[in-house]
Amino acid sequence: MSTPGNDRIRRFGSGRIVEHQLNAVVFLLLVITGLSQRFHDYALAQWIILKLGGVDTVRLIHRFTGIFFTVLCSVHILAASAGVLLRRFRPSMVITLNDFRDAIDNLKYYFGISNHPARCGRYDYKQKFEYWGVVVGGMLMIATGLILWFPVAASRYLPGEIIPAAKAAHTNEALLAFLVIVIWHVYNSIFSPEVFPLDTAIFTGSISRERMVHEHPLELAEMEGKPLAEILDHHQDSTYQIQSHE
Repeated sequence: MSTPGNDRIRRFGSGRIVEHQLNAVVFLLLVITGLSQRFHDYALAQWIILKLGGVDTVRLIHRFTGIFFTVLCSVHILAASAGVLLRRFRPSMVITLNDFRDAIDNLKYYFGISNHPARCGRYDYKQKFEYWGVVVGGMLMIATGLILWFPVAASRYLPGEIIPAAKAAHTNEALLAFLVIVIWHVYNSIFSPEVFPLDTAIFTGSISRERMVHEHPLELAEMEGKPLAEILDHHQDSTYQIQSHE
């Protein structure tokens, strides 16, 4: 017999799962081919370039992967905009004042001032901040990448100083994105105590009901058509029953 802690709740469809996996592969290719060019003086970068067939091949892979990334971003933005305009779903990724309150509530919880974490909806403040960082950073990378790919055409319509500025922005944003993914996203997806050794939600599209109550209680209350207090009380009762039988 399943318990509330073992029930699985579907959060993501097949489209979102495939989109995430494609973005992961594209990001990895862009990082490998981009940073190896930026830090070409290092032995590891030189080894990567040689293994991939030389610097010309690395540049070719980087540019065409960038085109694919541009297509992914464009499709995502168009689909999200159309979905909101046609009212197929709500703009749940929009950052609101309540997200900053949730961040403060979580800090209180982490420091033992509060006895429960923030009560979040479909996406919490961390997911929203990371999402918009990817969207804004992605648009910056696309724009600066096109300028660096076609510097002559860009300088016809823009001041010549835009070329070195684009190079600096492209490189620094790439480093920032790499560090954010390695430190923030990888930790939350693998090493965080709540999901260790791996958050499988992006592969299966579902998470446990227990985790849903802990991380997204407002969404669960809306899905089940119940008051938030009832969701939380039922979870506490179920947890007590499970512990009493251990």
